[in-house]
Parts: sequence; structure tokens; C-alpha cells
Amino acid sequence: MTYDEMREIVLDLPFDTMCEVYNNGEQAILIYRPSTLSERFKNYDVNTNFQIFLRIGDDKPFRPNHLRLLIDLKLRTRELPQAKEELLVAFDKIFYGEEPLDAIKPLTHIRFTQYINPIDITAILAQLFIIEQDIGYGGKSTFDPPSLYIHGWIRTFIDADQEIDQVVYRICRNTPPAVKYTCQDNKNHPKYNPDAPLLWYVD
Repeated sequence: MTYDEMREIVLDLPFDTMCEVYNNGEQAILIYRPSTLSERFKNYDVNTNFQIFLRIGDDKPFRPNHLRLLIDLKLRTRELPQAKEELLVAFDKIFYGEEPLDAIKPLTHIRFTQYINPIDITAILAQLFIIEQDIGYGGKSTFDPPSLYIHGWIRTFIDADQEIDQVVYRICRNTPPAVKYTCQDNKNHPKYNPDAPLLWYVD
């Protein structure tokens, strides 16, 4: 599903309902829309808030967080640095609204051995985390669209030469991604460029 199609499914989901949005036969991704929010999320809009779940085999579904996605991508690019550009292109296309399974087709020939999830699961999770930030973020954001926060980190984990420890430490302290990875896509930044080419941030 494209960004718009998945976003519509999320917003049309009835309250207190869990829906499977992807299944590859071994793992499944589900979404849930709660009718009440915990104290931690009291500033969020209940009408746009939703939760992402991952089910592996017959195990109970759990809520994956951003680090699962980001570390998966870091492992792939650390193992095969020559695949860095293809990873960046694929996940940028997902950010720009393309259907994730179409975006990752050029990656299917690459034999990664270091990762957390299959590449299709990682791609769908990326799309859902992007949608989650775009529609669910309740505060004033430095980024427009708000999902540039997570996508700036996706670019960082794939592209930056820093070790996993260093980039994980930064995001866990709620540090924003480097301006290098967001400015030309950020409508709030003076360097915003609506005609920026793909991979504009790559040196």
C-alpha cells in the first residue's frame, strides 16, 4: 500500500480494534487504535493516535519501537557498505509515499545476513512509523512534515559512519537528526527545496 492508502486504513480503523495490515507468512504487522490514552500520551489526539504491533510466528504480538527499525538498517549497511545507496534510495522512496514493497524490490537480490527483521517487515514498519509521526505527533515540531524526525534518523543510521553505540545514544537522548539529513525536505528550514533531487544529502 502507498502512504496515502495505509494512512486511510489507519484513520478509518474503529476504536479498540486491531487490524492486520501485512503478513509475509512468517511475520505479521498489525495496528490498533485505542479509544483512551495513557497519562504519558495525554497531549496526543485520540482521533489520530494508533499503535503498531509485530507478531513473529505464533508468538504474542508486541509493540516494536524505532530502534528495531534503525538498528536493522545499521546492521545491513555495516555488513555491506556497497548497498548503502540502494538502501537510502529505497527508504527515501517510502518516505516520499511509494509502496514499500515496490521501493525495496532492488534490494531483494542483496544477500544480507545481518539484520533483525526481513526487509519487507522493516519497510512496512518504516512506513507506519512515518505515518505515526505525521498524524499522531501532538506537539509543535521543528520539522514539517513531522515524520522528518524519524526519517532523518533512518538516513543517519544507513549513511553515517558512526558506530551503533554512538547513534543509538544520540536518538535515545531525543536528539534531533543532523540538519544535513533533513533541511531540504523540511518546510520549516531556510534551505527547504521542493525540487531537491533524490539523495540530495549524500556527499
